Amino acid sequence: MHYYYASIHKSIKQSTMQTINVKINIDSPTGRRLLKELERHPKVAKVEYPVPETIAGEKTYTIEEVFSKVEEKLNNHYGTNQKLKY
Repeated sequence: MHYYYASIHKSIKQSTMQTINVKINIDSPTGRRLLKELERHPKVAKVEYPVPETIAGEKTYTIEEVFSKVEEKLNNHYGTNQKLKY
C-alpha cells in the first residue's frame, strides 16, 4: 500500500494555526481522489511525499538550495550579481 501524509492547517482568527496529520491510502480510487483534492488547496493543506528508498539516507536538496547554487555558479561564470526568481 502507498500512503501519503497530508497536514491540514486551519487558521483561527489569523493568529494561531491548528494542524492534523492524515494518512491516505492512495491504492484506492477514493484515496487518490482525496489526495488530488488536498493538492488543490496549497494554502491550507501541505502534502508531504515519502522519500523513495533509492535515495533514503542520502543528502537531498530543497528548491531554494538548488537555485542558490545555480545562481552562484552562473554569477561566478559570467561575473554578474543577478538574483533568480523562484
